[in-house]
Amino acid sequence: MITITTTPNKKIYFASDQHLGAPTAEKSFPREQKFLGWLNQVKDDAEAIFLLGDLFDFWFEYKTVVPKGFVRILGKLAEIKDSGIPIYFFVGNHDLWMVDYFEKELNIPVYHKPQVFKINQKTVFIGHGDGLGPHDKGYKRMKKVFTFPMFKFMFKWLHPDIGVRIGQYMSVKNKMISGDDDAKFLGEDKEWLVQYCKRKLETKHYDYFIFGHRHLPLEIDVSKKASEEMPQEKSMYINTGDWVKYFTYAVFEHEKLSLKEYK
Repeated sequence: MITITTTPNKKIYFASDQHLGAPTAEKSFPREQKFLGWLNQVKDDAEAIFLLGDLFDFWFEYKTVVPKGFVRILGKLAEIKDSGIPIYFFVGNHDLWMVDYFEKELNIPVYHKPQVFKINQKTVFIGHGDGLGPHDKGYKRMKKVFTFPMFKFMFKWLHPDIGVRIGQYMSVKNKMISGDDDAKFLGEDKEWLVQYCKRKLETKHYDYFIFGHRHLPLEIDVSKKASEEMPQEKSMYINTGDWVKYFTYAVFEHEKLSLKEYK
């Protein structure tokens, strides 16, 4: 477990689902500029920055090739990391084929599964959010295919010009991959990430759960009900929303995590 303690006047930032490159590089460019503005703003008081997946709408690493574009974002992340601010990257369903490019080129650790961090004495469960909970079954089946070693091996044999074009087309067109076909609040009883949080709390307490993937900014109390034997311990589920429609992010300041909108 990684422990982070903020210094005075410093904050920890969380953002996800920028989907840069979608639906086209030209149309996503204004969103890329907006996200760059956010990075320039938060680097002034950031203790750490967490990127919770789907930074790119499609990403695949060949042995010596990565998708064209995104140089401004990659350069800014390198600048921030080189300045001494830690950046943690969690793979999403659109960039699940990330291997070691970020680690080797930018010195940014990459996580393929949710991780637990201790932030200012708060236990925080962090991940992208895809494939968790009792539902999302269609995507779970598809993810098994996409992460199957033989499938990845065969895809790598495609020329990058062909492979990247196919990947970009599927990422934009296939709603099962996108995960935003039903990007509307379903109610606490039907939100599968809410159900996932509550199940996790049956065995261990977490002060916060932070996910992306749903493309909805959400703050939901998932605390277990108090009993005579066990007093209630506060637990919150935060979804960071996206940078396609909402332009929202989460910020941890002192001992509180909250959602904000970048304007």
